[in-house]
Amino acid sequence: QVQLVESGGGLVQAGGSLRLSCAASGRAYGLNFMGWFRQAPGKEREFVAAIDWSGSLTYYADSVKGRFTISIDNAKRTMSLQMNSLKPEDTAVYYCAAHSTLPRVASAYNYWGQGTQVTVSS
Repeated sequence: QVQLVESGGGLVQAGGSLRLSCAASGRAYGLNFMGWFRQAPGKEREFVAAIDWSGSLTYYADSVKGRFTISIDNAKRTMSLQMNSLKPEDTAVYYCAAHSTLPRVASAYNYWGQGTQVTVSS
């Protein structure tokens, strides 16, 4: 089993930055892809970004490309999402997910965190 705990969410003004972290514990080794998803009220969960365990492959949703950067420290079993130039439409609960061979597909991930709220005010 793998446990995931997100941190770093909060309230920020448009144009600001936040850094989310996801700490993995348990049998958290060789988890193929790890990713970030988000879900706004009344909307479906959507893909944000993903990274492979080695850190050599990254994927981003078009809506965040150039603003968000995903990274991983597999020695510390921690994944991060640096979010810059935040917009009100980035407001959502952000979820960390792990262990998938399909980086953009939520249903392909085996483990999920509890989520952290990100609110961007205009």
